[in-house]
Amino acid sequence: MSHVFAPSAAASVPVAGGGSFPVHRIYCVGRNYVEHAKEMGFTGREPPFFFMKPADAVLPIAEGEVGEMPYPSLTKDLHHEIELVVAIGTGGKAIAAADAVRHVWGYAVGLDMTRRDLQGEAKKLGRPWDIGKGFDQSAPIGPLRAAADCKVGPDTAIILEVNGTVRQQSTIGKLIWNIGEIIEHLSAAWELAPGDLIFSGTPEGVAAVKPGDVLRASVEGVPGLQVQIVER
Repeated sequence: MSHVFAPSAAASVPVAGGGSFPVHRIYCVGRNYVEHAKEMGFTGREPPFFFMKPADAVLPIAEGEVGEMPYPSLTKDLHHEIELVVAIGTGGKAIAAADAVRHVWGYAVGLDMTRRDLQGEAKKLGRPWDIGKGFDQSAPIGPLRAAADCKVGPDTAIILEVNGTVRQQSTIGKLIWNIGEIIEHLSAAWELAPGDLIFSGTPEGVAAVKPGDVLRASVEGVPGLQVQIVER
């Protein structure tokens, strides 16, 4: 069967060392660091919850380059959220946390950029967060690196600098729900597929950025990410 118009190019993320990773879906974990949950007004180990971004929300940026992200429309309060991104290479459903690692292809560092004012308005009205989270280019991401070459563990540092000043800093071990548990919960609700990306949650320190700001995101052991916010 022929298409009525030419389909859009598939979203993909570059792989360190060559090649590209085709993106299927983007899952995001909400409030998955204790201190970030507190700064957002929540406490305790609540059950994990998820939201999604469109696959083409990715803004891939090569290592060593400074990408550009246009300041999005409709907002006056754009926030940064640095996250370890988990790339699924082997799909599955009802995956046990103990078996999750064999489904992981690799890791990257990403930014869950958020129109915080629009998200806050949606929360007040009991509406979905899509307008605050799933807008165009809302997921800047660095190159993926194969899991075997990353050595990601509890002591892995995750740091975001804005204009050279540290804004967010933590370790992966401070995730409320670890990577295996995230995959277990996600795969109970959706059948995961090769190409899925999981933004695993952000540490405390989220704050606003403005045009001209340069964000430098790093997760120890994976390629870095630099992006400048520019006027649309």
